Amino acid sequence: MTTALAENWPAALTPEQLAIVDIPTPFLITDLDAVARRLAAFRSALPGIQPFYAMKCNPSPEILSTVRANGASFEIASLGELRMLERLGVDPAGVLYSNPVKPPSHIAAAYAAGLWRFSFDSPNELRKLAEHAPGSAVYLRLHVDDADSAFPLSRKFGAEPHEGRDLLVLARRLGLRPYGITFHVGSQCGSTDAWRQAIDVAGKIMASLLDEGIRLEMLDIGGGFPARYAEDVPSIEEIGAVVTAAIADVLPYQPGMLAAEPGRHLVAEAGVMAASVIGREVRGGENWLFVDVGAYHGMMETIQLPEGWAFPVRTSVTASFIAPAELPFTVTGPSCDSSDTMFYGLSLPATIDVGDVLYIGSAGAYTLSYASDFNGFPPPTPLFIGG
Repeated sequence: MTTALAENWPAALTPEQLAIVDIPTPFLITDLDAVARRLAAFRSALPGIQPFYAMKCNPSPEILSTVRANGASFEIASLGELRMLERLGVDPAGVLYSNPVKPPSHIAAAYAAGLWRFSFDSPNELRKLAEHAPGSAVYLRLHVDDADSAFPLSRKFGAEPHEGRDLLVLARRLGLRPYGITFHVGSQCGSTDAWRQAIDVAGKIMASLLDEGIRLEMLDIGGGFPARYAEDVPSIEEIGAVVTAAIADVLPYQPGMLAAEPGRHLVAEAGVMAASVIGREVRGGENWLFVDVGAYHGMMETIQLPEGWAFPVRTSVTASFIAPAELPFTVTGPSCDSSDTMFYGLSLPATIDVGDVLYIGSAGAYTLSYASDFNGFPPPTPLFIGG
């Protein structure tokens, strides 16, 4: 494995250390100190930008408490997420509701709880907000170029840039407070320039509103900050340098609030999934390995892309990173669904067999939040160290 891969494996979660964990697999163990370090590095790379943790990627109370203790706020996508935060004592007034299309009942309940900032991307959403959260502050979700991301989001959400000025003027006409602009460059974005382009688009809309007497209070640069899996990605320092320069260079003025919504970047690399081998077979000349966690039990992202998703993997068979390995394996989950297959051609020790354990790195994001008990197989047990 490359040095970059070695660096993104938590030092406290090596196979030797995980071997002493005395609970059945599957389990997902997260180093909360690693989460805190990631958040500190994020804040250092993006000075003056307040992180609002995108809790959808991993809403474990232990992680929410860790990011809160280290100065982050929260971004939610539903009333259910807000209720989780309230149970931890988080004041809704400090939360951003960034889902651009929300159930009316969620809007009303969040507003009643004290949440006052809501995103939108259409006239219809503005009318809902005017009815169910009158006088609230609203921020426009823009459609921006997300072609360099693993999971583009622009097809589902985002107003076109040419609509932006009129939508924020409409917000004021409906009695709402035109508050800001946000965008999302797509989950796991691989291009630093994506943020600069998006900030430039936002700046043009900000400038166009000045003759309407509207001076926006917030620019939210959204999420998309990547984590390292089995391939290198831009560092947060590289992204931070581009974002900082763009804010200084292309905005007509700097809003009082600069925000971001990191999720995957903060928690993915802090988690390791442990799965035991439950079967080894040869099918059509391929070596197949069956393990007790699959796509439906936490590893959903491995089947969401046509080309698959490569995670760093180690095993209990060897204490070192497993490349070069002896045989390629197709690694599949425990369910009876043939699409529940995570890896193809994964190099693993030729001797691996039933009872051995796979350790899947960078598994802290979009695993527990996706996990189900499909086919009666339980989701991974969450474990935490540090904090």
